[in-house]
Amino acid sequence: MKRFLKVEDIGDLKKALQDAVEVKQNPYAFQELGKNKTIILVFFNSSLRTRLSTQKAAMNMGMNVMVLDINKDGWKLETEMGVVMDSDKPEHIKEAVPVIGQYCDMIGVRSFATFENKEDDYTEKVINQFIQYSGVPVISLESATRHPLQAFADLITIEEHKSKARPKVVLTWAPHPRALPQAVANSFAEWMKEADVEFVITHPKGYELAEEFTAGVEVEYDQRKAFEGADFIYAKNWSSFKQYGQVISQDKDWTVDEEKMALTNQAKFMHCLPVRRNMIVSDGVIESENSLVVQEAANRVVSAQTVIKRILESL
Repeated sequence: MKRFLKVEDIGDLKKALQDAVEVKQNPYAFQELGKNKTIILVFFNSSLRTRLSTQKAAMNMGMNVMVLDINKDGWKLETEMGVVMDSDKPEHIKEAVPVIGQYCDMIGVRSFATFENKEDDYTEKVINQFIQYSGVPVISLESATRHPLQAFADLITIEEHKSKARPKVVLTWAPHPRALPQAVANSFAEWMKEADVEFVITHPKGYELAEEFTAGVEVEYDQRKAFEGADFIYAKNWSSFKQYGQVISQDKDWTVDEEKMALTNQAKFMHCLPVRRNMIVSDGVIESENSLVVQEAANRVVSAQTVIKRILESL
């Protein structure tokens, strides 16, 4: 495996889940693969779980780890071609990325959607320049349109906690005071389509995700109806795709609360974190015994380590 951006990059999903089980059971069993190898984690945006879990995963593999926060530790990078660089960005990504590639064996990159240009975001201009210019394998630590390590960890968590072979999994939009990217929702939909689950998305009209991620998926605009009989509820806010980056609703009737969870099949509650309590989810739901938010965060180490292991095996 030379890159990890989307579900197709992981190959056979059942085999990937088997690898994840092996990694979780024996996290230090593969350190020879990472010995004398270096990963650089490049962050254009803030991070808690992604940074710590990927560092931990790489260290479990015996790797050297370097972290670069572009906004604090390095020069601001110009990403446009053919521009006169007379602004606050003194270094061009076309020089910076090959230099970073000289210092490591693989790179992890986190770069959110800017909402300035839908085409730039959905063509993944930033992370694709790392792939083009670095000369080493690249892992998405969340890009403009996807968060594959999160979705992989989510699937691992569902596999661990499901009570029947083919559970009903519901991705529900929930309100938020700010405009958030579609990346987590996109990846979750993409991975659930490939998994052996009954998958439903529920959101207000106007919050439809890009067709490339949801083709063939049942969309139910009545949240309570969608929750009926669900085994897993995955709550997440995202801004409008059609009215790109806009907040067109903050309807708190979409908050996941105890009344809605009572409609489910004693469903487990999931969220990628950080979460706005009593906007996205009520205190009672996130603090209940059916909340899996900490367990899925812990599985971020497992998903990252499984991906790193597979890349190291291909070097």
